[in-house]
Amino acid sequence: MPFVSGITIYPVKSCDGIAWTEATVLPSGALRHDRQFALVDSAGRFINAKRTPLIHQLRLLVDPVQRQFQVARRGEVDACCGRLDEHGERLSDWLSAFFSLEVSLVENDETGFPDDLEAPGPTVVSTATLQTVADWFPGLTVDEVRQRFRANIEVGGVEPFWEDRLYRTDRQPQPFQIGSVLFGGTNPCQRCVVPTRDSQTGEVSPAGFAQQFRRRREETLPAWASRDRFDHFYRLCTNIRRLDQGNATIQVGDHLEIRDPS
Repeated sequence: MPFVSGITIYPVKSCDGIAWTEATVLPSGALRHDRQFALVDSAGRFINAKRTPLIHQLRLLVDPVQRQFQVARRGEVDACCGRLDEHGERLSDWLSAFFSLEVSLVENDETGFPDDLEAPGPTVVSTATLQTVADWFPGLTVDEVRQRFRANIEVGGVEPFWEDRLYRTDRQPQPFQIGSVLFGGTNPCQRCVVPTRDSQTGEVSPAGFAQQFRRRREETLPAWASRDRFDHFYRLCTNIRRLDQGNATIQVGDHLEIRDPS
């Protein structure tokens, strides 16, 4: 039976994730504290991994509950640290020097900063999917694939690409339940340049990653996937949104149940 085998929250968009055993689902459908913060330049434009591979060399850890931070260049011992509400200028100065442009940390604790505004809920992938993708590329570990694709909810007890069951041909949300929360799967997630890069260095590795991924994804597309939802095959994980309301939580060990759309 499908169950939640892992929950990862990414407090700062494009930065390191934190494994949680339980997460609150916000009214927007997002998980509380996920992508709650983002780095922006002086014009308010996101500084993320799509924009610059330099961000992969950044180790920025933010505790959104205690509101503390620690930041360093990967591989360096010395770090800048403090409390967000008291030492925000210190953090901005460090980040500005690192990126060689004016940088600040912005916050949205109601919806976070999702990529898909129509499906701002957590992204879903199965552990078996991550293992299969790792097997496509000799030398890549499951954990490295996990860090490249950055899904929030990992599902155990299922076959590879099980998450492709969570969207429909007619583009209506496919209802499914995690614990007491009703979600709707909307689409296979379109990927960007980020998964082609080493999660620690930002270097493209292996060469031809995106092209090989597209070929293998098409070759292994399961029978239950809606092929017409793939204008291209550089897609992995499922985007979702919330279909109910009210305060709710999900936790590791919760079962996932696909519901009848009616």
